This record gives sequence, C-alpha cells and structure tokens, in this order.
Amino acid sequence: MPSHSPLDTTIAVVTPENIAFDYQLAGPFRRMPAYLIDLLVRWAAIVILVVLAFFIGLLINIQTLGPFVIAGMFLTYFVISWFYGTVMETFFNGRTIGKWACGIRVIDVDGRPINGRRAFVRNLLRIVDLFPMAAPGIFVDSDIPPVFIIPTGLVGLIAMMSTKRLQRLGDLAAGTMVIIDQRSWRLPVAKVDDARVPALASFIPADYRISRSMARTLAVYAERRHYLTPARRREVARHLIIPLIDRFEFRSDIDPDLLMYALYYKTFLAESSAELPDLGSLAGYSPLRSSVAEVMVDEATDAEIPIAGVVE
Repeated sequence: MPSHSPLDTTIAVVTPENIAFDYQLAGPFRRMPAYLIDLLVRWAAIVILVVLAFFIGLLINIQTLGPFVIAGMFLTYFVISWFYGTVMETFFNGRTIGKWACGIRVIDVDGRPINGRRAFVRNLLRIVDLFPMAAPGIFVDSDIPPVFIIPTGLVGLIAMMSTKRLQRLGDLAAGTMVIIDQRSWRLPVAKVDDARVPALASFIPADYRISRSMARTLAVYAERRHYLTPARRREVARHLIIPLIDRFEFRSDIDPDLLMYALYYKTFLAESSAELPDLGSLAGYSPLRSSVAEVMVDEATDAEIPIAGVVE
C-alpha cells in the first residue's frame, strides 16, 4: 500500500537576502472565525451609521433630504462591505480585526507585507469564493423569501484544499497567502565543518549583540563563502571585521574570514549545538590581544597556523 505523508502546513519563503523563513499557513478552520468576526464588525458599523443617518434625517427636513439619507445608507453599506478588508489589510500589516483576534495575517507569496492593490484584488474576489449561495427556505421553510441567502464558501474551500499555500481564488489572483502571525528563521547553512570556528567563537564576548542587518549579512556570507577563493573571502570579510577586532580586543593578524564565520556560528548555531567547542582546535593559539604569543608555529610542519597572519 502507498504511504501517505502527513499534511504539512508549513511553507518556506526565501527573501532577496537569501534568508529563509518558515511560515505556518492558516487553514480554513482558523480563517472562518476571523471571517465571522469581521462580518459582525462590518454589520455593527453599518447599523451604527445607518441609525445615525436616520436620526440626522429626523432632525432636519426629512421630506427634502429623505432620498439623500436613504442613498447615504446604501452608500455606507456598499463602502463598508467592499472596502473594509482592503483598508484594514493595507494599513494594518495584513490584518483585519478578525484576523488580529485569531492571530493570522495576509502577506504576499514572497513573504513581503501586502500592498493596497493586492488587498483590493483579494477582497474584491471574496464574493466569488463564497459561492454557491443557498437559500434557507430550501432547508427549513419554503415561505422564507429568497432574498435571505447563506454563502456556502465551497468555491473558496475547494480552492484552498487544491493549492499548496491554502489560497482561495482571491489569494491566487492577488498573489497572497494567509499565515499564522509568527515566523521562524531557517538559516541557509545548518552545519559548520571547520572545528576552529566554534573554538574561536568561544572568545567572542557573550554580551555582544548584532543588528538585524548584520544578521542578514552573516547569513548571506556563510552561504556564499564556499564559492569564493580564500583571498576573496578575506577581502570581503575584512571591511566588516576590522571594527570588531578592536571591540573584541583581538589580535590584528587574525583571519577575517574565520572570525566572520565564527561570528555567524556564535549568532545562529552556538545555542543549538549540543557539543562544547573544542578549544584544542586552535592548537594553543589565543586570538586575544593580551596574549603573549603573536604567532603559534606547528611543531610538525613549522608552518604558521592559518588563523593568523592574513590581515594586511
């Protein structure tokens, strides 16, 4: 019998900086309560504005302005019904009141925040996703006027079950998806093979905190360094590492590429690593400026250890 893999609602999105994020997709059972909450919010706003317009009509000449008040009521219903989701998702980072209450939001398929055009398209096609409509009279009482209809949402449900991103037709047209409002980093490099890296990382001050832009830079560098020559690695890393050498009180001849890689390890992988760094991997070398020895010589080969002697 063929084996069936469990349904996975996690999707990876790679940013232009080549950093991957894992997003948890929001399924129909999480999106339905959000839709119902938004439906109540819309109707509450409509009722409040219609009642307010009615009282305004009573205070002024109802015979003269009555048609305008009625037209205003219909216009209010139209604007709130069709543009509530567009405005909320555009200016509140992909959230409506219902989505915020249920912990979900809308983003585009590239992981970026949704813009006004995408929000308009996905909300415009919501009516299509709610088809087919069913009149309650066919289930309960045939005397109920057919104007009272219930959206079944079968079109949107079938579309969600048929796409890997759980997208309804509005999402497919707008290039959006609905996610649970949290994300986790999945780094391009999951393993560091050089034993000197964790050993050198242990000398980096524990209280050092990197910025978000530096974190992206480290991730991109760690992923692409394998395609660079050693000289090119040092040239690229030198510009970022020289200010940190003084801050860490490291020796000036330390390898900038190795320190860059060690900083990446310290930032992203050290806490997840179950193994303690092997300080012996540095063969007695200390990167600290206060160290007495400036260069350690390998007794077997009489060659300088490649952790130092590369900064020009």
